Amino acid sequence: MDVSNGAQAAASSTLAVSGALGAGLIIAAVAVVALLIGAFWFGMRRRDKELPPPRADEQPVPPAHRSHIQQENVHGEDRFPGDGTALSPYELGEHGTGSTPPESDRPRD
Repeated sequence: MDVSNGAQAAASSTLAVSGALGAGLIIAAVAVVALLIGAFWFGMRRRDKELPPPRADEQPVPPAHRSHIQQENVHGEDRFPGDGTALSPYELGEHGTGSTPPESDRPRD
């Protein structure tokens, strides 16, 4: 009586399935590597068609002097209290709580 016949059949079918799965993974890996090489090659061809970076003599020239724009405080004078203490939320006032009224109600065409 040979009891290993069934075990060998099960093992051989398992090896066949794992062999097919392994071959499928190898084919998928080769396909991914081929896609990456193709993408790199396509990117290099595309980069070769671009214009070269500008030379040093083609760069824009900075101005002889810097211009400084004097700007007044656009936030107003009530930003910080004079004594240096912090304001509580109820002491802030009406800054930003309402909607801005329209400048003028023009009739639409």
